[in-house]
This record gives sequence, structure tokens and C-alpha cells, in this order.
Amino acid sequence: MKMELIKFLGTPMFGIALSLLVFLLGTFLFKKSKGFFLFQPLFVSMVLGIFILWLVAKVANLDVTWVYKNLYKPGGDIIFWFIYPATIAFAIPLFKRNDIVKKYWLEIILSLVIGLSISVVIMYFVSKLLGLNNAGIASMLPQAATTAVAMPIAAGIHGIPAITAMACILNAVIIYAIGDWLIKIFHLKNPIGVGLGLGTAGHTLGSAKALELGEVQGSMAAISVVIISIVVDVVVPLFANLVHL
Repeated sequence: MKMELIKFLGTPMFGIALSLLVFLLGTFLFKKSKGFFLFQPLFVSMVLGIFILWLVAKVANLDVTWVYKNLYKPGGDIIFWFIYPATIAFAIPLFKRNDIVKKYWLEIILSLVIGLSISVVIMYFVSKLLGLNNAGIASMLPQAATTAVAMPIAAGIHGIPAITAMACILNAVIIYAIGDWLIKIFHLKNPIGVGLGLGTAGHTLGSAKALELGEVQGSMAAISVVIISIVVDVVVPLFANLVHL
């Protein structure tokens, strides 16, 4: 039975089908719950996908890491490939609202660089305080970038990309859930600042929240996803080398 199960699941279609199934279920639950943040499709997909892989490993008496690498990953990598063109598509709002970028380009870049640098240092010391090893710390540092960018950066500094992906998704879900509350608490009025903050902290879901607030906020959020990914790609490896990760 074990060999039959492995043979049945050991094709790329398993990873593709599992990814689509859990995402569609998450979308259904999100709609039925009228936007309850814990039913965000990305979050549901992550949790349910991990559970199903664990269940398969238990039924087949296999190591769950082996199940992930050999049964899910071949198909999952095909799904993951589409993230790259989707990420590049964030350049479209950048083109549409290049008038704002041209006017405030220095403020945008400086705010993102300074903000990211401070957050990386804080994340490093918080991770140290929590007792994470070097691999765990390296996995946490790139999470300001969108998942498609953060995972390769984490791998490049000896982190664990899967942990980085989880951190990115959790960030996005939390920001989508409490974005409105944070804006009210900190009395944020400037639409450019609001958009940059939501996009940087919440990535795609943060951009979706920003779009709900207005066109300028949505455009700035999409722009920040692009720029912050570039900044993370430069700053995080330099910082990791500085602290000898």
C-alpha cells in the first residue's frame, strides 16, 4: 500500500492539485466568513497544506520532509514559478503613477531604506532574544520582501526558505487584518505614507488593503513592494555578512 500511495502521489500533478485545492477552499471560507482575516486564502492554504502533507507522511509511514521534497515540491515548484511574473506585474502601478514617484522619489527611497534597516536590526536582536540559531535568524531577516524575493535571499544567507515564506504570509495576513486599526491608532493621513507602509509590511495583501483605501494608496503599496524587494536584496545580505550569519 505504501508503494502504491507513493506511486500515485509521486507526480507533479499532486503538488499542483494540492496547491489549487487548499487555495480554493481558503477562498470559499474567506467569502463565507465575510472577510474574516484568519480565513485569508494564503493563510488557510499554508496551514491546510502542511497538515495534508503531514497526514500523508503518517499514513505512508514516511518522513514529512521526504514527502515535501519528493511528492509536493515537483508540482509546487511549477506553481511557484508563476509567482515571478506576478511579482514583476507590480511594476504596472509604478508606471501608471510615475508622476508621484518622480516628485517624491527621494523621500520614498530614503523612508524605505531607513525603515528596513531599522527593522532588520530589531528583528536580529529579537530573534537573538528568543534563542533562535543562525539559520532561524537568517530566515527571519528577509521577510520585509515579498515571498518570491525573500525565499531566495534567505537561502543565500543560509536561512530556511520555508520558514521565510511562512513569516511573509503571516505578516501579510496580520497587516490585512489590523491595517485599518493601525492607521487610526497612529493617525496616518498622508496617502503616500499609508500606501508605502501597507505595501512594505503586508506585501500583496497589504497592497489589497491599500487599494480598498484609494488609488494613490494602492499605487504606493504596489510601488513599495517592488522597491523594498530591491532594498532587501541589498541590505539583508550585507547585514548578514556583518553579523557573521
